[in-house]
Amino acid sequence: MNESALYYEGEDSFWQGVKDCVPTLLGYLSIGFAAGVVEKTAGLSIAEIALISLILYAGSGQFIAAGMIAAAHPISAIVFTIFFVNSRHLLLSAAIAPYFRKQTIGQNILTGALLTDETFGVAINHAQHKKQLNYKWMLGLNITAYLNWVLANIAGGFFGQWIPTPEKYGLDFALPAMFIGLLILQVMSHKKYFVDIIVALSAVLIVVISSFLFPGSAGVIIATIAAATIGMVIERWK
Repeated sequence: MNESALYYEGEDSFWQGVKDCVPTLLGYLSIGFAAGVVEKTAGLSIAEIALISLILYAGSGQFIAAGMIAAAHPISAIVFTIFFVNSRHLLLSAAIAPYFRKQTIGQNILTGALLTDETFGVAINHAQHKKQLNYKWMLGLNITAYLNWVLANIAGGFFGQWIPTPEKYGLDFALPAMFIGLLILQVMSHKKYFVDIIVALSAVLIVVISSFLFPGSAGVIIATIAAATIGMVIERWK
């Protein structure tokens, strides 16, 4: 095996994926812990908290589910609301799919099932100047995030009785803070500041306008598609 092949294996191995997930773990632990507290407050048992974390595996979705369960909303309303909120994953999957064209259907299904906003951000940042992503690397990234999220939820459910107000400690800001960090790393890596600024300003403007016209998170989805399209047009025009 030549030196370049050894470098590739080291750079994109399963354990490298685990290591690359480490910067997001603090956000996972804190926001997962807060989710566990909220779920426990909503009346879920530790077993139910573990189950919802394993199956749903979505921060915003689990917060919404806990709130709607506590308010005794019907199951159909909970399912529909969470489906709508998590529909952004269609965009995430579409964006990352080209990097896994050489993988099997089963591998792509597993990658998509464990894909989150955070692992997507790490993967896209890692994919700079690459034509494809290694499945083993992505698996290490996804499994590390998945296990930490589940454990954080269980810990929040177990210790939540002693933390009735998690927002007092800033736990509610952990997820936005993590996204800001990932965004800064991505912007600094490709140094296309003009395009990034235009896309960011467009997204903010569009989401503000859309929030007056569409309910829920529809404005976020519209802003994501529109701003990404604007960025693509600018890139090709330049």
